[in-house]
Amino acid sequence: MMDEKRKRELLHGLVADLCAERGLTEPEAAETGVDVDLDRLWRTFRGLVNTREAVSAPPDMLARQDELLCGLIQEVGVHSISEAAPSALDPRLRLWRGDITALAADGVVNAANSGMTGCWAPNHLCIDNAIHTFAGMQLRLECARIIAEQGHEESTGYAKITSAWNLPAKHVIHTVGPIADGRPTAEDRHLLASCYESCLDLAAANGLRSIAFCCISTGVFGFPQDEAAEIAVATVRRWLDGHESDMTVVFDVFTDTDERLYRGLLG
Repeated sequence: MMDEKRKRELLHGLVADLCAERGLTEPEAAETGVDVDLDRLWRTFRGLVNTREAVSAPPDMLARQDELLCGLIQEVGVHSISEAAPSALDPRLRLWRGDITALAADGVVNAANSGMTGCWAPNHLCIDNAIHTFAGMQLRLECARIIAEQGHEESTGYAKITSAWNLPAKHVIHTVGPIADGRPTAEDRHLLASCYESCLDLAAANGLRSIAFCCISTGVFGFPQDEAAEIAVATVRRWLDGHESDMTVVFDVFTDTDERLYRGLLG
């Protein structure tokens, strides 16, 4: 367990470095160091990395960042997919309510935007922000390289796989869900199903034996939670049957509503 003194030292140094590389005057959180509130230091660090360009970082900065993030994840606790409740209807499916950044699956799914380099809103609480924050600065750079190589933003319904870096998972699979704004069309429904299929295709192609899905498109993208859950479960079961796969699929939920919906669908 990382002690508070070491956590403070790492955060203080990282905030100072992140400010210096942009030529910024260090905020109070970085100036006072030992005396500043630890939560404020963390929020300052997170806000800075959330808005940092996708560029390489010095090895010593990355080493300190990795030590910090791994320590924080271990502090919260890493969870095995065996902790997820198995479905009474299909043993390949499981339900887990918790932080997807703490789940040790072979792959975890990120609800990405078309730029695929994370959420740029400082300290935003979306899953895209959380995954990029706790995976580390390396993830944004890897995603930026993928987008640069393909020459265009990621299309809705498709997916890309990356390393998970500091997360306990082995890989992150990024998919861009449809923006439904509360009124999904037939095309939106097709594209949402395509997200799940694309992620499963990538997982199988890369030899993953387990994958954890977030509730794609149900946040700010506005896909109704009940309809999204039905599409998710039906699409996953159809894909598993069609590929004769025994891959373990975890549906990771965050809200009471999503938990209730998936419990009903999974029996």
